[in-house]
Amino acid sequence: MKKLPAIALSGLALALAACGGGGNDGFSINVPATVDSGRGSVVTIPPERVQRISTDEFTALLQANPQGKALQNVAGAPKCGVDVRYLEYRTIGGQGEETNATAAIMVPSGTDAACNGPRPVVLYAHGTTAARDFNIARWTDATQPAAGEGVLVAAIFAAQGYIVVAPNYAGYDKSTLAYHPYLNGDQQGKDMVDALTAARKTFALINADAAASLFVTGYSQGGYVAMAAHRELQATGRTVTASAPLSAPSAISLLADYSFSGWPALGATLFTPLLSTSWQKQFGNVYTATSDIYEAPYASGIDTLLPSLTPINTLYATGKLPPLALYPPNAMPGPVDPSLAVFYAPNNLVRQSYLTQAANDILANPCAGNALPATAASLNTSSPLGCQPLLGFRKAAVANDLRNWLPLRPMLMCGGANDPTVNFLSTRATAGYFRARGMPASALAVVDLEDVNASDAFSTARAGFAQAKISTATNAGGTAAQQQQAVVQAYHGTLVPPFCMVSARGFFAGVLAAGG
Repeated sequence: MKKLPAIALSGLALALAACGGGGNDGFSINVPATVDSGRGSVVTIPPERVQRISTDEFTALLQANPQGKALQNVAGAPKCGVDVRYLEYRTIGGQGEETNATAAIMVPSGTDAACNGPRPVVLYAHGTTAARDFNIARWTDATQPAAGEGVLVAAIFAAQGYIVVAPNYAGYDKSTLAYHPYLNGDQQGKDMVDALTAARKTFALINADAAASLFVTGYSQGGYVAMAAHRELQATGRTVTASAPLSAPSAISLLADYSFSGWPALGATLFTPLLSTSWQKQFGNVYTATSDIYEAPYASGIDTLLPSLTPINTLYATGKLPPLALYPPNAMPGPVDPSLAVFYAPNNLVRQSYLTQAANDILANPCAGNALPATAASLNTSSPLGCQPLLGFRKAAVANDLRNWLPLRPMLMCGGANDPTVNFLSTRATAGYFRARGMPASALAVVDLEDVNASDAFSTARAGFAQAKISTATNAGGTAAQQQQAVVQAYHGTLVPPFCMVSARGFFAGVLAAGG
């Protein structure tokens, strides 16, 4: 669920800031509330242009440093320039309350045939971020938290001829919502659809010639959000051509139970407060007081801490959150593997008393699809959520688990089996549920980047991923253990994303070629 880091591509984004220009084509219209003020309405027309970069400029900039060259090797040379627009729209919060949110619209431009005529639309969902000022429309600014992820999305989709709509979500950027409805499947699906609805209302004003095809994708938290958006679009009778939820925590109740049972995620000290605040807003029964869950040094104010304008490393350094210590050093249950002991340390976030409640609830009220150790039977079940937890956090996790619907359009799921942040068993369990419910094998592709023996359309991505891991370890230097640690740290946020995203693009192209 961890966001994509901007560091690796910050030099590229800094260079991009020198190109193109902003402006609003000389005019803007503040839309009166009486005209269109509901969900999916546009606050300002037309969306502000924040950047315009030509094909040649994008190509030159990708070639200007090793990070950009590596990205181009995966994404391919840009075929199109990109016109970046900043959209503000109206949506709802986790309690159904009215609020606003913002999004980027990336429109391809240029003389290549891929950049002209009706273009397919990609609805893209971003990964977890603690940064309250996250704005993917500002990806050309290296100082912005969205820089790294924005460059990836632009290079892989917009510069190859896709119109991209990328929401920032309620609770971020200019949104007036005081919290973020993190992994609230109903709200996040609606938020994505509202952004798409609003964006489409502006397409004619910004030279966005959209085809009928719609693809939905996202990475990490965004993989979950993309799946929730596909579910919402399908439920409301809107066409989805195909979707690609990438490294998605879609089986969120499985991940929660695994954490309580001794298998926490890298990043859990960030995810847990985001979840407890979101689900408390959604249901009101996750805690009576934050001190029910959190140790005294953290409990006061943790429900309003995230997302924050204070950088996450500063929050760690000032003791607002521990970087790794989720549970006490001698917690029961303890880590299922010695390599996970780093999450059990002094100055921990979650109280032993709460961990005991959760562990006892799992024993008394187990969910069939969340068994640890995982088996084929537990992962490939048509009723994984036939359980009645008593603990509020587990109740909310079951309610927001996405193993409760069946896609009617093709889907690709991609990730890496050794992901320390979003356990790949979430993908396997969700795919297993879909298959058990009757989803045809031809409509569901599951890509494990670690599966080097697989021979299919994604073999090139797997080979590139394997080489990227080797390069990361080699560049880290030091002992073998230090090199392995470098790979672990880079795995979810840096190594997997480009290869899963380019796999999604190839999958989408295949669906189009097949007449989808």
